[in-house]
Amino acid sequence: MSIAQALIVEPRVLLLYEPTSALDVSVQAEILNLLRRLHAQRKLTMILVSHNLAVVGFLCQRVAVMKEGGIVEQLDIETVHA
Repeated sequence: MSIAQALIVEPRVLLLYEPTSALDVSVQAEILNLLRRLHAQRKLTMILVSHNLAVVGFLCQRVAVMKEGGIVEQLDIETVHA
C-alpha cells in the first residue's frame, strides 16, 4: 500500500527503507519484481536502504556502504558479488 501511495505523485526518485522486511518469501518476490518493473517502465530512480544483501543484489546496480551515518565505500554490484 505504501508503495502505491508514493507512486501516485509520479516521483522521479523513490526512497525504499527495507521494503520487503517482515514479508513471506512469495510476497517478497512479488514486491521485488514489481519494483524492477517500475524501474524499467517509469525510468524510476530508487534508493534502497537495506541490510538484506540478497534484496540489494536483486534490485541494485550500485551499492554505498554506510557507517555511523556516512558513506564509507561505493561499489558496483558485480564487485559486491565477487
